[in-house]
Amino acid sequence: MMDGSVVVSQLGARMHYAVPRIFEKRSELAHFYTDICAVQGWPRLLNTLPSSLLPKSVRRLVGRTPRDIPVDKMTTFPSFGLHSAIRRLSHQTGPKSTANAIWAGETFGKLVADRGFCGASGVYTFSGEALELLTEARRQGLWTAVEQMIAPRSFVDQIACEEEVLNPGWQLSVCDDENSEEFAARERAEWAIADVVVCPSPFVAHHVIDAGCLPGKVIVVPYGVDDRFSIEERSRAGGPLRVLTIGAVGLRKGSPYVGAVARALGDTAHCRIVGPIDISAEAQASLVESVELTGSIPRSEMRAQFEWADVFLLPSLCEGSATAVYEALAAGLPVICTENTGSVVRHGIDGYIVPIRDVAETTQILRQFASSAEMLSCMGRNARERAQDFTVARYGERLISALRQHQRGIQD
Repeated sequence: MMDGSVVVSQLGARMHYAVPRIFEKRSELAHFYTDICAVQGWPRLLNTLPSSLLPKSVRRLVGRTPRDIPVDKMTTFPSFGLHSAIRRLSHQTGPKSTANAIWAGETFGKLVADRGFCGASGVYTFSGEALELLTEARRQGLWTAVEQMIAPRSFVDQIACEEEVLNPGWQLSVCDDENSEEFAARERAEWAIADVVVCPSPFVAHHVIDAGCLPGKVIVVPYGVDDRFSIEERSRAGGPLRVLTIGAVGLRKGSPYVGAVARALGDTAHCRIVGPIDISAEAQASLVESVELTGSIPRSEMRAQFEWADVFLLPSLCEGSATAVYEALAAGLPVICTENTGSVVRHGIDGYIVPIRDVAETTQILRQFASSAEMLSCMGRNARERAQDFTVARYGERLISALRQHQRGIQD
């Protein structure tokens, strides 16, 4: 693959289209396929409307603008994208959500395979949506890479079921999802076909190998983010410590533990979660007693959230390598997270790694931040320093280098 051009195929605007941009910058992008964006087809018309008149969901679509990728190198499927979005919004959690993910992956993979590979020598795609595309690419002799963005479905479901026992009634159960094994089987089949499986963290790589992927196929490449959230050093505002969490409100993101920490801190801190709310009405009513919930916010409006915060908290139980953590580091926020977030945080330097489901240690750390402006400032500077090594440019260098080294290893 690395001796020629590459087709990149992805659903959604993952990491602001970082992967196709990386290949295009190196003149190695043969073509980019995605479901829907704001620069092709009827969605272009949305750019002519005032943003203030558009609902949040439509504003997010307008934000899907693949920068630095020539329009003639892109193909979108807006009718499929709209249908997929409607199905996804109708069933955001539970068995129907899994069924929709399988349908979307199969349909998108077939659409891309039918359009062809534009003379490329390789394909780069993403787990869950790759099987049909990888099968056709392998049949035509192309080199194939699949990115496993999060731990395998089998582990995700395992830890989710554990959380349901610990926090009953929070959200729809995944333990009886009849579609779960089919999705997990798709992942395993993708690993079997692919030449290389790209994981964003050692946490994901460990669980991919545990789930049956050949270790020799696995490479680890941490992500990077652009500078849109880089914020100059500032003094902490008076009043309670401002603690920011970004991500869907639910069990996998550790939202019950944000609530428990907020209750333990009381007036010492103001905790806020920014993201879609995927919990029951009863759980939400309990959580808002101690945590501010904003709901979803368009990416274009997210910078203000980082400017508001003093500290970033993500007690997630399962991620790939949460991009919100990279963004928080770039914003100069000390980060408290778990090993399961797959982060690049250095314990005790620019943040802290705490055990999953932890409340006591997290509360203690936040009390220290609240009482020590010097500690907060020092770790904030370290966070900015750390972020400089995890830009999109550095991500691109690491990705290309890792793919080439893997290919040389196979040839040797």
